[in-house]
Amino acid sequence: MMQNSIPFLDLKAGYLELKDELNAAYERVMNSGWYILGSEVEAFESEFAAFCGTRYCIGVGNGLEALHLILRAYGIGPGDEVIVPANTYIATWLAVSQCGALPVPVEPVELSYNIDPARIEEAITPRTSAIMAVHLYGQTAAMDEINDIAARYNLKVIEDAAQGHGALYKGRRAGSLGDAAGFSFYPGKNLGAFGDGGAVVTSDEELFHRIKALRNYGSQIKYHNEVKGYNSRLDELQAAFLRVKLRKLDAWNQQRGRLAQRYLKYLNPDYYVLPFVPEWAEPVWHIFIVRSPQRDVVIKHLQDNGVGCMIHYPVPPHLQPAYAELEKGMRTYPISEIIHREVFSLPMWPQMTLQEQDRAIEVMNAMSF
Repeated sequence: MMQNSIPFLDLKAGYLELKDELNAAYERVMNSGWYILGSEVEAFESEFAAFCGTRYCIGVGNGLEALHLILRAYGIGPGDEVIVPANTYIATWLAVSQCGALPVPVEPVELSYNIDPARIEEAITPRTSAIMAVHLYGQTAAMDEINDIAARYNLKVIEDAAQGHGALYKGRRAGSLGDAAGFSFYPGKNLGAFGDGGAVVTSDEELFHRIKALRNYGSQIKYHNEVKGYNSRLDELQAAFLRVKLRKLDAWNQQRGRLAQRYLKYLNPDYYVLPFVPEWAEPVWHIFIVRSPQRDVVIKHLQDNGVGCMIHYPVPPHLQPAYAELEKGMRTYPISEIIHREVFSLPMWPQMTLQEQDRAIEVMNAMSF
């Protein structure tokens, strides 16, 4: 008989751990009578900027809009190119495309899955305006090398930190490592809301004021519109919930780290390619990725034995129908393509018990190749 199934992710567990505080936050907002751009958003912006080590934070509608607004505020648009990882979630590329600019893919370092600084320079052209570095799976990219290249070519460095809440690079938080960063608060993130939400963090005062206007119809004073803006605002209720969860984020990330170390210790490295962590990185393990050339066989084995898993991500952006118009003019990206064919993600959430993890490890190691 199959043992109790183990989900890939249990979001309800986080709610139950903080139920009283979250319910109190709900009551506080509902009783305030103010639901858009009020004191909860302002307080969260201050607290999250301090957490990231930046001067400013602007709450917005979601992570994609955070990245798009950064590009728009920097004046990046038609005729410009933005360097992006070839192996990322499509939102990174969409932010560039929605500005009318061209995403230019660069292959990753195969071991770390993050963009390879050694390949960035060869992708730079006179039209390049920015480098968008993704902290994929919760591990920071090699930001010193990326910033050095950007400085030589006078390019902006934008962090896609949607999976990197609290991740450290040489002791500094994700979000403080470039000119600006976009975060997502999608419910499954390390810092997740109970709906969509996002934020931009930066220490650039001019950028801060531009994005504050852009997120709110191009207005900083009600009914006075400086530019053609958007409606992209983190709401009061989600901000209140995020304030509660932010206080637990470091502890929850540490628990993810403990679980990750047990996976690294007990999974059979002869069967799977396990994550590699450079000595300068302290990941927050948003996703615990492993690889196998026989991924489909392994996933079926996991599913048959009640262990949840997912694929992050099955198809790289350059092979998606959404970017079919680029296909003929783009070369292949073999490192990204093999990664996307082989990766899959194991169960991971802060409240996961050791018994649940031991069961997942047991099933993984019971494979015979």
